Amino acid sequence: PDLVLHHGASPITDYNNPRLFPGLYPTLYPYGFGGFEDHSRVTALSIERHAKYLLNLSDRSFRYHDAFIFVILNILQRRCAHLQTHFAVNKSNFDLVARSLTSVSENVLRNLADRLEQECKLSDLTPEEKSAFGLLRQVSTMSTRIPGSQASKIFVRNEIRNYFGYFGLPHIFFTFNPSAVHSPIFQVMYGDQTVDLSARFPCVPSGHSWAIRLAHDPVTAAEFYEFSFKCLFRDLLGWDFDNDCALDSGGILGHIRAFYGTSE
Repeated sequence: PDLVLHHGASPITDYNNPRLFPGLYPTLYPYGFGGFEDHSRVTALSIERHAKYLLNLSDRSFRYHDAFIFVILNILQRRCAHLQTHFAVNKSNFDLVARSLTSVSENVLRNLADRLEQECKLSDLTPEEKSAFGLLRQVSTMSTRIPGSQASKIFVRNEIRNYFGYFGLPHIFFTFNPSAVHSPIFQVMYGDQTVDLSARFPCVPSGHSWAIRLAHDPVTAAEFYEFSFKCLFRDLLGWDFDNDCALDSGGILGHIRAFYGTSE
């Protein structure tokens, strides 16, 4: 039978819509159910935990799909921006700013955004738009919990400085960048059973095949990165991830009191 694609002017919400993903990807949901945030489930399941479960199934259809990972990541990022963005205002201006925010209409903000995008002069703004623009100088956007945002980077820097104050200056800085493309371990995690890790120089496929496998399965690449990171800190630096402390035997640098790491 032909596949009927419905369309309309109103966008479909991705909040509390368990039929969204079964409708988007019928090949991944052949029975038409199993979508996110289905309140008919006996036990509540968050969209983050559900997505992680789907990407770790033994059947790798979800992680191998061309669009599923990108769409669910986009939804999670937008939700993080919706739920983790706050306004910060000076206490002396709080009452005035609160009244101004509630009085600004949606059309004024939309028109102001369009004018700013077109780099119009401030003198060309209407009085309502000038009033809304003035709020931008009194309101700061706080987005420290949104990964990759400028505020989150400042938050990380402040935490590192706090470590300096409590533990003292660090003894070593290093960049950890394991390459999944050139690693035989990644090939085994990908599912290549021909690679013998017990050999001194394991035989691996050609470089072209490495790149294709890495692009085909980014979930395994992320698992390889986490595996390499934990092996480094456990086996070389002597860190116990189960108890969040240094191992009794220590590592090549002795007993570590603390460390701080962040991904770019």
